[in-house]
Amino acid sequence: MDPYVAQLVSTFVFFFAVIDPIGTIPVFLAVTKDYDSRGRRRVALIATLVSALVLLAFVVGGEYLLAAMNIPRSAFQVAGGIVMFLFALSMIFGESKPDAETRLARGHSETAIFPLAIPSIAGPGSMLAAVIMTESTRFSLVEQVATAAIMIAVLLITLVLMLAASGVNKIIGPGGASVISRVMGLILSSVAVTGVLTGIRAFFLTAPG
Repeated sequence: MDPYVAQLVSTFVFFFAVIDPIGTIPVFLAVTKDYDSRGRRRVALIATLVSALVLLAFVVGGEYLLAAMNIPRSAFQVAGGIVMFLFALSMIFGESKPDAETRLARGHSETAIFPLAIPSIAGPGSMLAAVIMTESTRFSLVEQVATAAIMIAVLLITLVLMLAASGVNKIIGPGGASVISRVMGLILSSVAVTGVLTGIRAFFLTAPG
């Protein structure tokens, strides 16, 4: 496989794991159980739009924020990898994303924004990923735009799955969504460890003396 294509596939799998569109289905069904079909479509569209805006804001402004706080990118990469690893562990060993966020949804009425858009779709892991995967010191502008496009593509897949949530849920069931979420956590943990190791290497290569 061409290295560039392999990189695109790797980026897609990474964002698919961290956003976890399939794990969003039970959450969407829980928060829209009292809505008609038109209301469900509206909630799905608003949640996807808000998630896209939040994640794109991190793509555009994440590095500027780090620069303003004088935080080395290598340190952020190590810290981000550790946080993402802990997030992945919670997906694997803790309460799965569908279970935890479905329970969170029961006590809130502003379903499109919270907890569907944030933190179910645009959660801490995906916000962190948006910054790490578009660092200007590691990726060219073309690669950053391609990464942002892949991220939007995953969000569109999430939208499609939410619109078809009832049918998909009949096929995989809540248990299936939980299993898939844990598999995504395993993939994410591998990516997180790689990020930590890369950040440590970059820190020592750029350290004075």
